[in-house]
Amino acid sequence: MTIPNIITIARLIIVPIVIVMIMQQRWVAAFVLFVVAGVSDAVDGFIARRFDMRSEFGAYIDPIADKALLVSIYVTLAVVGAIPSWLAIVVVSRDVMIVAAVLLSWVMSRPVEIKPILVSKLNTGAQIAFAAFALAANAFGAELAGLEDVAMLVVATLTVASAGAYLGGWLRHMGS
Repeated sequence: MTIPNIITIARLIIVPIVIVMIMQQRWVAAFVLFVVAGVSDAVDGFIARRFDMRSEFGAYIDPIADKALLVSIYVTLAVVGAIPSWLAIVVVSRDVMIVAAVLLSWVMSRPVEIKPILVSKLNTGAQIAFAAFALAANAFGAELAGLEDVAMLVVATLTVASAGAYLGGWLRHMGS
């Protein structure tokens, strides 16, 4: 068990706490924990690369922790009415599609490796930024000066584009 893996597991433990904070409308705590989780993601990655502490376990658990946090945040924010439900559905549907494709490939003995691509990295960045904004808006009354709808459309567009890119890659893999 490496230090980055311990940090990642701690991030997984933070997820249900953030969800409870949102459900209880303890917005400042939810925002702070979300920021801590985000910083921990950067720190564990830096430590793993800098000190050569990469591991197979870490390669699997890190994206699981990231997705657990983002999917949980979007669903919970939609449940409490802080973001529109359609946006949470788009975000969750993409991840469900990717997991289903990977599992189907594995069941069919044609495992596919999912590697982050540029649109996926942009998508994740936009999702994190918008989730942070939604939490900050509730915690501190922050506003995007009317750009909230544009930000939501950017998140939705990047999410759909990322899903399409992964689906295209998966279809090429399965067809070869």
